[in-house]
Amino acid sequence: MLNRTLLENSIKKALARSRGVVLSGPRQSGKSTLAQKFLSRQSPNYFDLEYPPHAQRLTQAAHTLEHLSGLIVIDEVQLKPDLFPLLRVLMDRTDASGQFLLLGSASPTLLRQAGESLLGRVETVEVGGFDLQEISADATGYSEDATLKFWLRGGFPRSYLAASDEDSMVWRSQAIGNHVRVDMPQFGINIAAPAMLRFWTMLAHYHGQIWSAAPPAQSMGVSEPTIRRYLDTLTQTLMVRQLQPWHENLGKRQVKAPKIYFRDSGLLHALMGVQTLPDLLTHPHCGASWEGFALEQMLRIAKPDQAYFWATHQGAELDLLLLKGNQRIGVEFKRADAPQVTRSMHIAIDNLKLDALYVVYPGLHRYALTPGIEVVPLWALLPPPSQA
Repeated sequence: MLNRTLLENSIKKALARSRGVVLSGPRQSGKSTLAQKFLSRQSPNYFDLEYPPHAQRLTQAAHTLEHLSGLIVIDEVQLKPDLFPLLRVLMDRTDASGQFLLLGSASPTLLRQAGESLLGRVETVEVGGFDLQEISADATGYSEDATLKFWLRGGFPRSYLAASDEDSMVWRSQAIGNHVRVDMPQFGINIAAPAMLRFWTMLAHYHGQIWSAAPPAQSMGVSEPTIRRYLDTLTQTLMVRQLQPWHENLGKRQVKAPKIYFRDSGLLHALMGVQTLPDLLTHPHCGASWEGFALEQMLRIAKPDQAYFWATHQGAELDLLLLKGNQRIGVEFKRADAPQVTRSMHIAIDNLKLDALYVVYPGLHRYALTPGIEVVPLWALLPPPSQA
């Protein structure tokens, strides 16, 4: 397992200021491993609700939890939603912070219960797979080979750390199947596994594109509201990102539908049938895959206040608009050796009043294209070592 110091520090800070902390993220993203940095699995205060002996200990939850002190960890907490009212009462009995660390697999139930029952009491920390910063720290600096492997396999720990590309592909294929056959029913999502698997595979071809429900609905022979429900389900379980469009009164017709991105490039490649790096580099959707991969890393490392894309029906577009404080930063992603200035970039700068526009590419050198437009390599997203 890679060292996840930054994430550990985020959890530590959250526990220091909040009565409880929710670690929310997809299965196998490393939540349990992180929790065990704070409390041993052998501790009587550790409950994994997928492990029958632990679940049995919480059949009389009020009696059990009332007699424990210190940090209490409850893993897969969404499996016992009736716990949330009790947790609210227990948290309110003391002003002490860091009483509970609750782990959940990004289920709608978990998010709703945490929002309604524990409002103002808990802080949520999202745990995804590895990110570029963690990969680079493990390689003691930016490594092109490690980054290519990361792009191909994605960030789920067992996928990235697998002994071979073949082993990684097998793990991802099984994870996709388990998500639709096991996880979704557990989350209370009533969608037939074959239909969801077919939709998810189809969605891989929409990666990086503006969403329209009509074509997949027609292909699958279901209604557009049904297709939107499928998409929302994958979004709620953190498999897919719906990047919303930015629109304001510019006197132009602007796109108002979201763009679709897979949050993990490895799952995208598994659904595309891409197993090796040569396969990926020659695939027709290679550019779209790299755009989504770089965009996800940008969002995770830059942590903007808000993020959008922008496009007009006249053809002008911007891959990513970041709002941070009073700044508006534009980002374009280009898988090219020597990106060029485009008319669309100038339109975006003028119309959106950008403070800067960066063109992120997979090269090695950073340089200015024109005043206000700079080409930056992917590694430039990483903060200096003193800030890491």
